[in-house]
Amino acid sequence: MENVENEIRGLIAEIIEKEPSEITPEAKFFEELGVDSMMALEILTAVEKKYKIVIPEEKLTQLTTLSDTVRVAKEYLEKKAV
Repeated sequence: MENVENEIRGLIAEIIEKEPSEITPEAKFFEELGVDSMMALEILTAVEKKYKIVIPEEKLTQLTTLSDTVRVAKEYLEKKAV
């Protein structure tokens, strides 16, 4: 589970075409990293595919930073493990 943050950082970096080091845990996707709504949906889909989980689209509005995305992914990974 410790690698989840680094793996998600890598997915996001690839989608938004930035270096992983530019994506700090609290950097705001839309305001600071230039993420648009289509990229946000791509991030959600990439996380779902990577971890074989389903995150409801209504959670998309909660994915505003790397930390938020990791938290939501871990929440659904834990549900999957049960």
